[in-house]
Amino acid sequence: MEKNRIRSIRRQKDISGTKVAEILGISPQYYYDIEKGKRNLSAEMAAHLAEIFEVSTDYLLGRTNEPNKPESKLPELTKKDEQDIAKDLQRIMDSLESREGLMYDGEPMDEETKELIRISLENSMRIAKQLAKKKFTPKKYRK
Repeated sequence: MEKNRIRSIRRQKDISGTKVAEILGISPQYYYDIEKGKRNLSAEMAAHLAEIFEVSTDYLLGRTNEPNKPESKLPELTKKDEQDIAKDLQRIMDSLESREGLMYDGEPMDEETKELIRISLENSMRIAKQLAKKKFTPKKYRK
């Protein structure tokens, strides 16, 4: 960890060390010891500090000089992509319901659990479609 990186970021953001300690739920002395490098920074604490200071953990720890992660925005889904996802999702849900697939410990799942499974599948399918578009769309066709 770069010794004074945390202190300089905090000062740039114009936040007192006491306020940061309060947000983190630790004593001010403990926080100042982290700033001075007297205490090791846990991964969890680094993540919290990065969130407070709105920087990446790599920047906070001195691994990079870029304060924020490069934007890795996923491509937008088209109307056809949305329709394909809806159709595939419906097919999967119908398949699960028709084969006693939606059971837990021999008991049928309730409607709330089915809906949670549907939402989870839909989100996974959206992300998979976006990642595939990002990976396999030639650069000249990207927006």
